[in-house]
Amino acid sequence: MSAPTGYTFDDESLAPSPVTREDLQRLLTDVMWTDEDEAALRRAGDILKPRVSELLDVWYDFIGNTPHLVRVFGGPDGEPSQAYLTAVRGRFEQWVIDLCTRPFNDQWLAYQEEIGLRHTSEKKNKTDEIDSTWSHVPMSDMLALVVPVTLSVREFLAAGQTDTAEVDAMHTAWFKAVTVTLVLWSRPYVGDEW
Repeated sequence: MSAPTGYTFDDESLAPSPVTREDLQRLLTDVMWTDEDEAALRRAGDILKPRVSELLDVWYDFIGNTPHLVRVFGGPDGEPSQAYLTAVRGRFEQWVIDLCTRPFNDQWLAYQEEIGLRHTSEKKNKTDEIDSTWSHVPMSDMLALVVPVTLSVREFLAAGQTDTAEVDAMHTAWFKAVTVTLVLWSRPYVGDEW
């Protein structure tokens, strides 16, 4: 799978994240991240990567049927823009793969900052040159999505692994990693108080 437009993880032109490696380490400590979680997340990626489109079907069904969530994809007429939904979906699929397979290093931090910015009025709509009725994604919506994004993954993991303890380990690692990214994405909303 090639990286979708507006999202190339290895793009060295991204500005460095203001979040330091020390900040990241504290955050990982806060979510109780372990070496075992890192290994479990990689194994989860082996299961999720070939089914990432199906996973996005589940998430998009939820978002598309929840008016206050789909509204941020509204075009000038207020209706959801299919072009916008499609472009974001490609990056969302790539985020799943990157979350499971990429090291949490400086480049990864730079991309989390970029993703966070693309949810704020500073960059929302600019990557896809969309004329949306919404200038930002409400942070409350973004943070609350940790629940469906976490709970829905378990079914996919269980379909690819029959050992319950292994499914639990992968699911826990996924939950922790999603939480870390959402905390990082919140930084552009709150600035230096982060």
